[in-house]
Amino acid sequence: MPIRTNLAHGSRSRIEKNGSHMQRDLLGRIMDKRATASRHLLLGVCAAFLAACTAAPAVEGATDAHGFPAADRPVAGIVSSHSGKETDRDAQNEAQQVMDFLQIAPGMTVADVGAGNGYFTVRLARRVGPTGRVIATDVVPEHLDRLRDRLTREGLDNVDLVLGKPDDPALPEGAVDVVLLVRMYHEIEQPYAFMWRLRDALKPGGAVAISERDRPTQDHGTPPRLLKCEIEAVGYKERELRKFGPIGYVAVFTAEGTRPAPSAVSPCRS
Repeated sequence: MPIRTNLAHGSRSRIEKNGSHMQRDLLGRIMDKRATASRHLLLGVCAAFLAACTAAPAVEGATDAHGFPAADRPVAGIVSSHSGKETDRDAQNEAQQVMDFLQIAPGMTVADVGAGNGYFTVRLARRVGPTGRVIATDVVPEHLDRLRDRLTREGLDNVDLVLGKPDDPALPEGAVDVVLLVRMYHEIEQPYAFMWRLRDALKPGGAVAISERDRPTQDHGTPPRLLKCEIEAVGYKERELRKFGPIGYVAVFTAEGTRPAPSAVSPCRS
């Protein structure tokens, strides 16, 4: 009897211990599941918050930190460092026509804003010659790195490279005869602030020339009437517009009158 009793007691002890282990294991699995669910919930909330911050549409009447209005139309994203094959552009005599139209001459200082792979930069550098200067800017550091290598290969030493900002071309004050923006105005994140600050770079009598396509900004172009409205809103006057091809054009602006305060700039509607 004692033997059976001891055996029975031992069996109960093992069963109780096994039961305790099973309960702890079950409790542990429940806690793990709850912790995993909590982590997933937290990650989901964070992801939703980040998506809302990065994908939020522009708010009508929004301003930047310096009081400039936001563009009241879509702003296209930067998708490439070039705008078509250079051989095709040369076949259409694009650079030559634009430089002739703008009367780019030896000894001038010209800014190529949004230079990308340097299609215009290298041609401008040859046009202004050793007594002239080209200032090539871009907001993408990698574009400038590749352009620096290209200038070295082509033996051009009259070009300065400048890293710009979404709201500032970062050009030297009062140094430029002509500022050229080729097929990139629609990609400027903060066009009013950018063009307002660009005016400081012009020499007396200097000009801003913008080459664009006549189509909506979300399709990587800018209708001429919208461009004129936005540029004149920050203190310029359109001097001339010439068409190039079926939908291409170049609009030339000069600084005129008193530049408005940032808070006084009224955004144009597309």
